[in-house]
Amino acid sequence: MATKRVEKSEAEWREVLSEDQYRIMREHGTERAFTGEYYHHKEKGHYACGCCKTPLFWWDQKYDSGSGWPSFWAPYDEEHIETKVDSSLGMVRKEISCSVCDAHLGHVFDDGPEPSGLRYCVNSASLDFEPESGDE
Repeated sequence: MATKRVEKSEAEWREVLSEDQYRIMREHGTERAFTGEYYHHKEKGHYACGCCKTPLFWWDQKYDSGSGWPSFWAPYDEEHIETKVDSSLGMVRKEISCSVCDAHLGHVFDDGPEPSGLRYCVNSASLDFEPESGDE
């Protein structure tokens, strides 16, 4: 079942996001390495889009890549992540964004661990964390 799109004007996004969140998720920015809230985070639960709360990654798909950003080897659901070529900053990378609201999340690289071999490198400011409840 497809998730309903979330669309807001840039003014509406500015009202609900912090300055850093807006710069990163709506203007394709980044946070400095090793500074994000979720870089060392290890609590059980899932990480959701900071704009629309769509689930993006499970806690047990997270690993320490040494890159300075939260890294995951697989998404919560592949349909929740879109990729496109990003040729900014003089390099070619695969940008990842939320498929529901188009929020910029980070990039995906082919240097991750098995079983996927992928490293989803995500800005903490692009994420919200939902702890695992005792009911699950």
